[in-house]
Amino acid sequence: MNGIGVLKRTDMPAWYSKLSCKVTIGPRATEQQFHLRFIEEYHMRSIIYHVAVTLDGYIAHSDHSAKGFSFEGPHVTAFFEHLKTYDTVIMGRGTYEAGYQYGMKPGEAPYPTMRNYVFSQSLAIADSDRLKIVRAPWRDTVDMLKSESGSDIYLCGGGKFAGALLAEGFVDRLRLKVAPVVFGSGIKLFEGKNTLQNFRLDAVVDYGNGVLLTEYSKA
Repeated sequence: MNGIGVLKRTDMPAWYSKLSCKVTIGPRATEQQFHLRFIEEYHMRSIIYHVAVTLDGYIAHSDHSAKGFSFEGPHVTAFFEHLKTYDTVIMGRGTYEAGYQYGMKPGEAPYPTMRNYVFSQSLAIADSDRLKIVRAPWRDTVDMLKSESGSDIYLCGGGKFAGALLAEGFVDRLRLKVAPVVFGSGIKLFEGKNTLQNFRLDAVVDYGNGVLLTEYSKA
């Protein structure tokens, strides 16, 4: 079999063994390689990074404010329609706390119709029916969410969390609302260590007001 065997990982998170899965992979594969092959063979649901971004690649200012993005127009209507297709949303602490600027209270779920997961080691908020704070091990939680049945998972930010997910191979699709504005500085689309990941352009929607929706999937 040219060095390729059937490897059953008993040292992986408990939910793997509950699925009784066997994944075809090289005997010296890393955990990340195993994870990526598992996704390919078992068709886990996708994580979609759906976010507004400037022409120079920023999703917010350094204080997490969004001044400069337009909150009116057909792209906003389309965004709310897209939200109906997600049942789970994941985010980092900075993105969650940015909601305070718009009247959200600590402990509230920013997306009441979805299950909300905030990934933070230090956010001192209690869990509720719709809001879960994920501290550790965060990778296992992402794996668990992807393995569940349901619709795709909405990654709404921020840059550091998205960068960590990208580095682990978790970001499956990009849905970028490209705004005709330049910030010059701020929070990047992906923060953290450099990670090479190729994506394939699937679609471009021109809303006629300068905003483009560009959709990519992992190549």
